[in-house]
Amino acid sequence: MITAEMVKELRERTGAGMMDCKKALTETKGDMEKAIDYLREKGLAAAAKKAGRITAEGVVEAYIHGGGRIGVLLEINCETDFVAKTEQFKALAKDICMQIAAANPSYVSRSDVPAEVINHEREVLRAQALNEGKPAHIVEKMIEGRLEKFYKEVCLLEQEFIKDPDKTVQQLINEQIAKIGENITVRRFTRYQLGEGIEKKANDFAAEVMAAVKK
Repeated sequence: MITAEMVKELRERTGAGMMDCKKALTETKGDMEKAIDYLREKGLAAAAKKAGRITAEGVVEAYIHGGGRIGVLLEINCETDFVAKTEQFKALAKDICMQIAAANPSYVSRSDVPAEVINHEREVLRAQALNEGKPAHIVEKMIEGRLEKFYKEVCLLEQEFIKDPDKTVQQLINEQIAKIGENITVRRFTRYQLGEGIEKKANDFAAEVMAAVKK
């Protein structure tokens, strides 16, 4: 059984995130040393150790799809101008631009979601749960679970990576941090869409981006 104390210890020893630590322990059947190796192999421990480093360099990457029907501007940062100019870093920037074009996130991370948006979502989810006839004592647990799903839909770093749904965008970045040896952060992005608000067109555009990625 994987306990909270085990997860806490692994996090303290590696600096990796709570969910990554829990997964590592689950995959290694609770073996602490193997879990540490697992995180190192995935680049998660290394990424955590570099997370506090200042990222003042980087690029502003632009991506245009469908003859100008969807456009993305992304600022992604690293530590040095040398890394910013590498093909590996530029490829990562392009992949994340395509992710934004296809998946249409609203925020970079959950810390960017305004409190009023979270509170509104909580009220909507609470009403949904009560309308489904769920007992009051489990409604709050259901709300938290559905909020996690909400974050995975609207936060770029928590979305499934369109080229490999088995990893999140944050995990993709962590892997590159381990390979490149520098901290990498997504600072901000803007997504433009021609005729935005027309649902049919929005769906068609997203499908076209996904098709382009799979070619």
